[in-house]
Amino acid sequence: MNTTKRAGMALLSLALAGTLAACGSGGESQDGAAGGDVTIDYWLWDDKQQPSYQACADAFHAANPNITVKITQTAWAQYWQNLTTQLAAGQAPDVWTDHVSYYPQFVSSGQILDIQPYVTRDKVDLSQYQEGLADVWVKDGKRFGLPKDWDTIALVYNSTMLAEQGIKAEEMANLTWNPTDGGTLQQVIAKLTVDEDGRNGLDPKFDKNRVKVYGFLPEWADGSQGQNGWGDLAVANGWTYLDKNPWGTRYKYDDPKLAQTIDWYKQLIDKGYAPKFDKQSTLGRDAVLNAGKGAMTFAGSWTINTFLGPDAEQKFALAPMPLGPAGVRKTAINGLSDAIFAGTEHKEEAWKWVKFLASADCQNIVAGNAVVFPAIKSASDKAAAAHKAKGRDVQAYLDPTKTPGGTFLLPITDHGNEVSQIVQDAIQSVVLGQIGAAEALKKANDQVNALFT
Repeated sequence: MNTTKRAGMALLSLALAGTLAACGSGGESQDGAAGGDVTIDYWLWDDKQQPSYQACADAFHAANPNITVKITQTAWAQYWQNLTTQLAAGQAPDVWTDHVSYYPQFVSSGQILDIQPYVTRDKVDLSQYQEGLADVWVKDGKRFGLPKDWDTIALVYNSTMLAEQGIKAEEMANLTWNPTDGGTLQQVIAKLTVDEDGRNGLDPKFDKNRVKVYGFLPEWADGSQGQNGWGDLAVANGWTYLDKNPWGTRYKYDDPKLAQTIDWYKQLIDKGYAPKFDKQSTLGRDAVLNAGKGAMTFAGSWTINTFLGPDAEQKFALAPMPLGPAGVRKTAINGLSDAIFAGTEHKEEAWKWVKFLASADCQNIVAGNAVVFPAIKSASDKAAAAHKAKGRDVQAYLDPTKTPGGTFLLPITDHGNEVSQIVQDAIQSVVLGQIGAAEALKKANDQVNALFT
């Protein structure tokens, strides 16, 4: 729910130690703090959010003068590598920003603290959060986090390029998609694809080997979830990830509805509407869009400041996800929490900080800075107002949360890092033209489900 990219390549490199090395020395009981001044080490990965959480840390210290929060910010990939190393050594930060793709590994390794006793003791109101987010962090009656924010997915497009091709914003608000001909979404993608002679993808003379601007930029480093595109479209095509969520044990990557979706993505490359995998993988989508070499992509709400902020090099706008074959729009909704290290020597102080992060006092600060949408519903409304005050139309991210059935949860299961690598490798082999989607996904699904037997 907020960051740079949510569950891409970094997940594949996570190899958590099997058991927790020594849990530190002399941790205090949850009945009370040990006393004296305490410094809580807190890690996060998003530099754009760091100022907001520093403001929260300052407010927290003012209310708790004996507790100082020291924030360390590290970029996404390095963040998880560093955390893995520290956890294996039993020297992790007291509190870290957590992600649904990773926390099952921490739970199974005994590296994350069950906070349900604290939640019960302090009577934390779980109904204040966006629907469904509080349940994500529970397994077998134990709770491993409180919601801090949420994100959804929308279309980000270059509004100048749309105007040049005669495409109106109203059309973007009513796009349709299907895996057979791509619906009106593919028509727009074709129009936005322009070759070096200025001909768009619908022109019979369009040269797919000399493309100047690609109409669409897919995300291929998207693990087993496809949060930034293929997963959303596949769900809109009637697909579900697994037998139940969270904590299911049988995945459904062999479903033809998913293969149809991946085949549709592949044909965008074949037609020249999207760059070849080996070409696109050398640059991030943000950079390609800002350089004016791409016209459109799917992107999460954590990128609002990237595309609608003052540093954007092009003029961008947002549109809702297209209407799928089942007559619904679908977007993944994801959220972060804050985890407490099971081996911290400062459990009570760490809990106070986590409770503050999940409170309206902190989330209203974050909301006012218009960086992400906080998990508390009233704070989300404040964030929306803050964006509006900056002249940003972000309804494409907000509307799905207010539409019955408009969102779905990303899969939460054990073996997350293995599943991610298997599925991502399979999908990348398809877009590289090495194997058909149905065959690749059937093999991947067999491997994935074998992990649970």
